[in-house]
Amino acid sequence: MTDTTSITAATIAPETHMGTAHLKVADLERSVRFYTDVLGFRVLDSQGTDSAILTADGATPLLALSVPPDAQPKPPRTTGLYHIAILTPSRAALARTVRRLAETRYPLGGVADHGVSEALYLSDPDDNGLEIYRDRPRAEWPYANGALTMTTDPLDVEALLAEGLADPRPWDGLEPETRVGHMHLQVSNLDAAVAFYHDVLGFDLMARYGPSAAFLSAGGYHHHLGLNTWGTRNAPSAPANAVGLRQFDILVPDAAELARIADRLRDAGITFEQSADALTVHDPSGNLARVIVA
Repeated sequence: MTDTTSITAATIAPETHMGTAHLKVADLERSVRFYTDVLGFRVLDSQGTDSAILTADGATPLLALSVPPDAQPKPPRTTGLYHIAILTPSRAALARTVRRLAETRYPLGGVADHGVSEALYLSDPDDNGLEIYRDRPRAEWPYANGALTMTTDPLDVEALLAEGLADPRPWDGLEPETRVGHMHLQVSNLDAAVAFYHDVLGFDLMARYGPSAAFLSAGGYHHHLGLNTWGTRNAPSAPANAVGLRQFDILVPDAAELARIADRLRDAGITFEQSADALTVHDPSGNLARVIVA
């Protein structure tokens, strides 16, 4: 665990948000078919059977899929991806996704009302976790004693499905405003992960649940990053050829913010690679983040 006690507390720029999520898959054709036919992404670019970039608006890369050599399933009890959270722009858009999942008979793994959001949970064909959600307006987010409160309450899926069925428009994919809302990671040591993302990168700690989970964000959002040790405490990272998370992108507003983060990484003695407009760094659990100028 890196010692961050000497790092000056800093907050990452409030405009910071998530960018492209990069996934390793075993069968590119199968994965592209799922993400386009079932979920409604569009192919932005593809390189044969090796890689593809998916979008919602025809221009912004949201998911980058690639096939590692000798791809294998992610071993149990290894760190990496818990889920990629796809943020839809409205409740109506989420309802249309519920309708599409019902039409294709694709199974849900769970649903929840988190107070700040309404969420669907499922897995792709490689068992990569996905959340599809919509945010409530910030004025409606629940607070207790000045602290944001995220709940896990039942979600009325039947009402969402009814709303989706009442929409006369044919299914034509995800709304263009869809984006990656947050990333949820499995880590081996929560204290070390929080120290890295909060003390060094500068995300604000929004909530912590003992030794097992924490949620961090920029600009007062409910969370851009989820961290948990549910089944992965002291676990190793997955092999390089295992399906799952390759890396995820964090978008910062300008080169000055990137430089400030680079300075904090140097001060903490954390190894990273840097180019003119990006840096890449492994967190203490081996998850690879790329911080890039938007």
